[in-house]
Amino acid sequence: MKIDLHCHSYYSYDGLSSPEKLIKSALKKGLDGIAITDHDTTASWEEALLAAKKLNTFLILGQEIRTKEGDILGLFLKRGIKAKTFLGAIKEIKNQGGIAIIPHPFHFLKKFKGNLESYKNLIDGIEVFNSRGLFGNDKKALEFAKKNNLAQLAGSDTHYHKCVGDAFTVVEGAKNLEDFKKGIIERKTKTEGKKTFIFYLIYPFLAKLLKKLRLIKP
Repeated sequence: MKIDLHCHSYYSYDGLSSPEKLIKSALKKGLDGIAITDHDTTASWEEALLAAKKLNTFLILGQEIRTKEGDILGLFLKRGIKAKTFLGAIKEIKNQGGIAIIPHPFHFLKKFKGNLESYKNLIDGIEVFNSRGLFGNDKKALEFAKKNNLAQLAGSDTHYHKCVGDAFTVVEGAKNLEDFKKGIIERKTKTEGKKTFIFYLIYPFLAKLLKKLRLIKP
């Protein structure tokens, strides 16, 4: 099973595309589904669930949570994360049976600011390949994951539907989302992908501008 674990829709403050467009793009590229991980909101979940059902595909409900220490990807969630602290967010994720991932941990602009070494036993995995991170130091992230026996994950971090699937995570033999989740927990993941075309890196800034001008929803 192939899933892009890091996708932002137009429900994120810097996203441009609808959940349905994200899912359609993933399917077109041969993926089995996506994780919807909007910034500090779950407002996209209802629309995304309807689209996934319509398109008969897999959808992981998630959220990217901003904390003082750095961002956290919560995956396989049942409800939104309210905590604004790192430890509080981790506790909420775990209490609902979710998985906690550190995205782009060594990116020069979006790196994890806390002491990642001290939190390694609280998280499930590291995003070792982020297709938007042209200078993201993926090699360092991979080395950290291997050294600390953490799941190795990949996601496009897309903010525009055409970039979905530029990076994705593979769990071979998975038949459903429970299998996929188990593969992450058991560290049986593989990562694939390519770097996103540099032109698309401006799209989050474009999204902010268009939303300020009220030219796109929601």
